[in-house]
Amino acid sequence: MILAAALALPGCVNWNVGPDARDVTISGSRVFPESITHDARGNLYNSSNGGTIYRTLAGAGTAEPWVVPGPNNSLTSLFGVMADDKRRLLWTCNNPNLFAGEKGPSSLLAFDLSSALQSARFDFPGEGPAACNDIAIAADGTLWVSDTSGGRIFVLPPNANELELFAKDEALVGIDGLAFAEDGTLYINNVRKNLLQRVERKADGTYAGLTTLAVPVALGGPDGLRPLGGSRFIQGEGTSGRVAVLDIAGDSVKVTDVATGLNGPVGVTVVGRTAYVVEGKIGYLFDPKLKDQSPDPFVIRAFPLPVAK
Repeated sequence: MILAAALALPGCVNWNVGPDARDVTISGSRVFPESITHDARGNLYNSSNGGTIYRTLAGAGTAEPWVVPGPNNSLTSLFGVMADDKRRLLWTCNNPNLFAGEKGPSSLLAFDLSSALQSARFDFPGEGPAACNDIAIAADGTLWVSDTSGGRIFVLPPNANELELFAKDEALVGIDGLAFAEDGTLYINNVRKNLLQRVERKADGTYAGLTTLAVPVALGGPDGLRPLGGSRFIQGEGTSGRVAVLDIAGDSVKVTDVATGLNGPVGVTVVGRTAYVVEGKIGYLFDPKLKDQSPDPFVIRAFPLPVAK
């Protein structure tokens, strides 16, 4: 249940863009970020494997711990983050630390953007495997949340007290990023099957299956997916090392590279004309050749966004 009242959106805007936009160093060791978002003021927020939420104030060169795991919150290990300016909340997907062998519930959490206090927790319902991965916000304010392990999509309508199941499908196992086109069409990617797909809905809005889109390049671990307006998106691919803009027309996709050769670019957000990308570097968590080496430093990379043609 949401405990804090929504606050009004501040009028000031301080975009971290233009010639002053630059890479941002994340303050900490072995951070392993998974996702990134920004608020209306241009502040960046990124998740971490250890459960800390980092914030980069607009124009700053360092991401500092904003909320750390402790007795006043439920933080354990974080995947997706999404700023919700209308309600002045930061939503995040919280899971047991899989790389540490932890067990526990998978949850959607909310933190007040002004006070940094936890204001909501919604545990994933049902039995079986679950992994809250990413979050999208529809035009009506409904939150849509992906469950990678359980092959599910949940929704959280405004003022709801619990997550509602929108879809459960074996074809959804591996779902990761999700984002809405301007016309309300929902698109997802599948990190295990290397697919980009459209979620089909019946006339009454219920789930009607998936349409796999024709992508002209082989996807490698598609992960973070963010809308750019119209039917244009930006996507990070963790195993290919690529960040690209996706222009969708019907069932076909045009791919324009933003950056390549990155070390696990699993999360991306766009502020103005700048794409900010977090590199997960998760190979250091399980690759025997890397386990004794340091992955530090972790840096939020800044790249110019290609101009739409």
